[in-house]
Amino acid sequence: MPIEFTHVPGKPADGSFFYDFAETATKLSLIEDAGFRKLVVDDPAGLLANMDIAAQTLDRTASLEVVLTHWAGVIEPTVAARQLAALDRKGGGRLSLRMLSEPFEDCDAEARPVGHSIVWQRIDEYLVLLKRLWSNEKPFDHEGAFYSVRGGYVPRKGPHGADLTIRLGGQSGTALKAAGRHADVFELAAGSPDQVAQLMQRVRSAAAEHGRAGRLRFALPVRIHPQGWADASDRKAVEVAGPAARLALSLLPYAALGIEEFMVSGIDRPREIARIGRETITLVSNSLARREADIPRPGPRASRFFTGVRAG
Repeated sequence: MPIEFTHVPGKPADGSFFYDFAETATKLSLIEDAGFRKLVVDDPAGLLANMDIAAQTLDRTASLEVVLTHWAGVIEPTVAARQLAALDRKGGGRLSLRMLSEPFEDCDAEARPVGHSIVWQRIDEYLVLLKRLWSNEKPFDHEGAFYSVRGGYVPRKGPHGADLTIRLGGQSGTALKAAGRHADVFELAAGSPDQVAQLMQRVRSAAAEHGRAGRLRFALPVRIHPQGWADASDRKAVEVAGPAARLALSLLPYAALGIEEFMVSGIDRPREIARIGRETITLVSNSLARREADIPRPGPRASRFFTGVRAG
């Protein structure tokens, strides 16, 4: 399967990537043209701002998919289900839901459950409710540990219905249990190829308990440092630097593990976006295409997995 690249906008200290949406619209067009398939919407202003930005992004782009960052507990699941279904309709099915365990802001600290396992239990119940609201053809009642719903119903479903793509992450057993039940895409933690492979196996095992091991796709966060390593500080992403060929060589071992998506951050300037799309994305995609073309061919000739990519 072709590798996908997702653009993750930065969070500059002086504002938001989406602060001036007229300027952002130009960047969105460039991101789309550069070969990125998806855009993560995770604004410092929080969930409601994310939904507004997602709507504007879907309006301003033709094919770019929006990965909407979301948190359980900020709004009621019945309200969220209606708003997300409307966004999914607006984008013609170009929406996916990225669930984080904690909000960026602490404004709802009093209402937030305490304890790691309880946070994930609430996410689990929240996702169960969203899927019921997106699929049920008649109103239903629900009484759970965190949510009480009476006559819950979403009359206008999105194109995906209950199959809207859900993205989760985490490394604890509790987080992996929730991911195994709900995640279509699992966002991996940074690490060496061996460490990432071990985490992928743990996630697959958790998904296998629900008969979903074959449904999982994996995404790896990658931070590119266009100017070198001077500001390397993001422990949540695999950090790479250098010219296009070197960047491609750094990513290929991870792609060989079966990762199908790279979530790229660190490149918000138009020139950087264009260069990564024109050079690095093309090199990685072409190298993987050559590898796939070589796999079914018999004979002693070694695979040309790295052919055509030389570090500069």
